[in-house]
Amino acid sequence: MHSLITPADERTPVTVNRYLLPNEQRVILVRKHPAVLIRPIVFLILGLILAGVLTEFVGVYSGWALLIIWVLFLVDLFYFIYQAIQWWVSYFVVTSHRFLETSGLITRRVNLMPLAKVTDVVFERSFQGRVFGFGKLHLESAGQFQALNDVDHLPYPEQLYLEVCMLLFPGGTGEDRGDD
Repeated sequence: MHSLITPADERTPVTVNRYLLPNEQRVILVRKHPAVLIRPIVFLILGLILAGVLTEFVGVYSGWALLIIWVLFLVDLFYFIYQAIQWWVSYFVVTSHRFLETSGLITRRVNLMPLAKVTDVVFERSFQGRVFGFGKLHLESAGQFQALNDVDHLPYPEQLYLEVCMLLFPGGTGEDRGDD
């Protein structure tokens, strides 16, 4: 089984490294599952088909109509490229002290939750998640609002869930910790 815990000699991407504290060690680092790109891919394919059909329908007799059709397709193509780059620069990171989710190309967003604040972790896999191989973690804290609550489209969901649980509950015996 492939471990999500990354060895110390692997380089952390710059888009993540700038948000890590000097005393923090990266434990888990994953991108969201590529399934987040399904909708942009479908729009791109439908846009190409529509542009082709409209080009055939309009024919070569209307230059302005052809120009508008293909400019609209280029907008669709740029939307796909933008979404793909957004996916590429976004990460879910678990460090020795906190959970981080970095996202955004133009506007950078970093959501975090300290490990010490997590009281419960809920694992969820929708039908689509089971088909494509992704899941969702819901991180709960003791009645406080946290910037990072839900992390969806996570790859290797069962393995990630187990590794997060081992990090949060290091004893791993399943016995009550006696925190009552």
